[in-house]
Amino acid sequence: MKRTLYAGHPRSGGLSLNVFTEAEMDDIHLATLEVLERTGVWVEDDEALDLFGDGGCRVDRESRMVRIPPHVVEDAIRSSPPKFVLGARDPEKALVLEPGRVSFCNFDEGIMVNDLRTGEHREPLLQDVAEVARLVDALPHIDAYEPAGSPTDRPQATAVLHGTEAALLNTTKSVGTESTSAWEVRKVVEMAAAIVGGEDELRENPIVGFGCCPVSPLKLPRDATEVIVECARRGMPCGVLSMAMSGGSSPVTLVGTFVQHNAEVLAGITLSQLAERGAPTDYGSSTTAMDLRLAAASVGSPELALFSAATAQMARRYLIPSFVAGL
Repeated sequence: MKRTLYAGHPRSGGLSLNVFTEAEMDDIHLATLEVLERTGVWVEDDEALDLFGDGGCRVDRESRMVRIPPHVVEDAIRSSPPKFVLGARDPEKALVLEPGRVSFCNFDEGIMVNDLRTGEHREPLLQDVAEVARLVDALPHIDAYEPAGSPTDRPQATAVLHGTEAALLNTTKSVGTESTSAWEVRKVVEMAAAIVGGEDELRENPIVGFGCCPVSPLKLPRDATEVIVECARRGMPCGVLSMAMSGGSSPVTLVGTFVQHNAEVLAGITLSQLAERGAPTDYGSSTTAMDLRLAAASVGSPELALFSAATAQMARRYLIPSFVAGL
């Protein structure tokens, strides 16, 4: 099992980046609790509404708004595991995830590729997915594979399954997926279980991981909640990753956006814990600023680095593993 390095632990005066002070993080947390209790989140799926309602939240069925009391959020934070393992076909490449430990993966869901053989700039094919997975497998400092692209030469309805199969066949490291429904989660779990010897074995060695994104501002659409709930019930790791855009889908200020970001992620983690207490989740971010010229996400900006550092800092406060976008 691979245990990657820690970051930011002041054992010998090592470098760390703390965006907020402890007092400021307390203020952000309290503001987040207020947003979740008074403003709430919009939830599309009826089953998710039922889980929130049964868990002690105030649910308005007509508007589909869910208001989450602070004690429910705090309990979800406490019950979310501070440490879990991402499995792998090669047990030596399994990853321990916990606050402060750093590992790296490739960026996911590229929509175009440059063909290495012809130089053509085109949409990704299944062969590209397999080749990137093979490349990730050979790179010693890349610890896990994320879906590099969706194979456009396969039917859209099953592209996730084809891409996951190609990745599992071409890397012995942990494989991330882009499932967007409970059905896709079930099919990926069946595929992975066949490799490791059954669903019980898969819980012990989860060679696939899942993730979902709320829609900013403060929305949990059906695709996200289906993935969260299905993963929780099957004991599969699932990340909740906000992609708020400061100045676009969230406040223009760093701290205002981060309060909204925190509320969106904690709403997803709360749903996970209401579905199955102790379900492995991680606290994710691809939050950044909006490019005012193009009305697009400014992924390579200093703001993204600040949001990512703040995410890691807040996740350590909550004792929940984090997943952040790089530059």
